[in-house]
Amino acid sequence: MSIFGTLRTPRNIVFGAGQRRAIAGYARDLGARALIVTDERLGDGADVLELVDSLTAVGVQSRVFAGTLAELPLECLAAGCEAGRAFGADLVIGLGGGSCLDAGKIISLILAHGGQPKDYYGEFAVPGPILPVIAVPTTAGTGSEATPVAVVGDPKRVVKVGIASPYLIPHTAICDPELTYTCPPGLTAASGADAMTHAIEAFTNLRREPTGSVVHEHVFLGKNALSDHYALMAIANLSAGLKRAFDDGGDIEARERVMLGSLAAGLAFGTAGTAAAHAIQYPVGAMTHTAHGVGVAVLMPYVMAFNRDHCTEAMAEIGEAMGIGRDAAAAVEGVRTLFASIGIPRTIADLGVREDQLALVAEQALGSVRLVKNNPRPLDALSMRLLVDASFHGHAPAADTDCSQTRKAG
Repeated sequence: MSIFGTLRTPRNIVFGAGQRRAIAGYARDLGARALIVTDERLGDGADVLELVDSLTAVGVQSRVFAGTLAELPLECLAAGCEAGRAFGADLVIGLGGGSCLDAGKIISLILAHGGQPKDYYGEFAVPGPILPVIAVPTTAGTGSEATPVAVVGDPKRVVKVGIASPYLIPHTAICDPELTYTCPPGLTAASGADAMTHAIEAFTNLRREPTGSVVHEHVFLGKNALSDHYALMAIANLSAGLKRAFDDGGDIEARERVMLGSLAAGLAFGTAGTAAAHAIQYPVGAMTHTAHGVGVAVLMPYVMAFNRDHCTEAMAEIGEAMGIGRDAAAAVEGVRTLFASIGIPRTIADLGVREDQLALVAEQALGSVRLVKNNPRPLDALSMRLLVDASFHGHAPAADTDCSQTRKAG
């Protein structure tokens, strides 16, 4: 097979301790009135106050919108858009966790093109460039600073819904590990496990036929030579740093490795996409109101075992990147062990899913077509149900041959 590679990335990426002080220099060249999108916890904190002062010093006026809420309910997005319109914002700076960064993207979209978030659900529905976004994560997990997607909590939808477009990729990503030093162990674990899942799914995703139009037909383009580089970079750094950062939040090198891993994972899945673990988490998260990162981490070892025979070589490379040997089975067990060591529950039953909900989980997961189509092992109603059942009962998913026999028997 000929080599095919593609990346969709921010125009500028800056990583390193203290690099949040570079924000104002970029903002000065992008606009004159910046809406800072953050949440209540950060809104009147030292980092936001320092940012406001630095913007003022370079001649950029700013207004802080601190109304971002977890899961991005529509009312908080509407409030953010109103704040931006009233201020006349021509630039958005998202500062905070994944919800703050996604809010910044969506507010920038609405300020540029009008309408409501529902007008842009799905892929390629954004008609053109949005206001420039500078994304500054304060957690290490979502990778939203580097991706073309934002996820919304719409009460009219049973599960969260995404807006996916290359136009949503932030103009500039500033990743300063110092902003993660105060993350408590639980948030460190959930965020870091989310990043690890992003990297693994990006690296094991289906590889698409590289036609001359493929980059225009899919927002998420599947496994390729360039996304693979960042996926392995993420896996290596997260494997080395996540448990250490969980055990000792003051381990500076570990914090740096986890944030670098999160950024690299965002670059990988922002191009290649994610798959079954994310598809199943959406209904599981809606039913149990558990953190996204915890949900995908619970599912990831089961999905890896389910997919292993369809991406054995990739799984072996994951094991090598983790430092546990070039072995597919060892990679599955290594991820399971890592996640258990940072307090990730073992099954979706532990998250609160009931056995009588499993059929609905499988059905709704299959509805996430943009994710399901990336999975290296084909998913239909039967195989999805087998995977969901395995993640509930805590056993290994049926091998492909077992599924075939089940279909014949049925």
